[in-house]
Amino acid sequence: MVEIRFHGRGGQGTVVLTILLAKAFFQAGWQVQSFPFFGVERRGAPVEAYLRLDRAKILARTNVTTPDHVVVQDQTLLANISVTRGLKPGGWVLLNCATDPEDLSIYAGQQLACVDASRIALGHRLGSRTAPIVNTAMMGAFARMFGEPPMEAIIAAIREEVPAEPERNIAAAEEAYRDVRILGRIPVS
Repeated sequence: MVEIRFHGRGGQGTVVLTILLAKAFFQAGWQVQSFPFFGVERRGAPVEAYLRLDRAKILARTNVTTPDHVVVQDQTLLANISVTRGLKPGGWVLLNCATDPEDLSIYAGQQLACVDASRIALGHRLGSRTAPIVNTAMMGAFARMFGEPPMEAIIAAIREEVPAEPERNIAAAEEAYRDVRILGRIPVS
């Protein structure tokens, strides 16, 4: 089983991202589970959501405490939240950031990928300058980093679940798939 934890802020589409990925993985033949965890439900508040994937039936019904991978939709969360808590050694961290992090020590022993999902979302007029909606861009970047689901499944999930501006969202996912920077394993110093 593969367990993924998503970190974002209310209004960025973190929960929708897990639903979209679940649908795309299901189309690709995986069993899936997607669920959110809310603290304070308000725009801008930290949000966590989870996704489980397996080729066999998933029986677990608990929160994800030791994820295989972590997706961070808003790098400002790094100042207050330990996004790598419980992350299994060698797991991937996908980070929405304009430039590669200067301090890589918090990712030591993990694998890191970065994508400027905010720039991509704004370029496709998804959200506003102060609140870009980065979920479909992060979806495309995740697919490239993880190697699945295939882009056809991503496109189908977006068409099915995103009634507003599906073509812009598809274009954002495709651009992020191409633009994600795979930094790989960060050495332990």
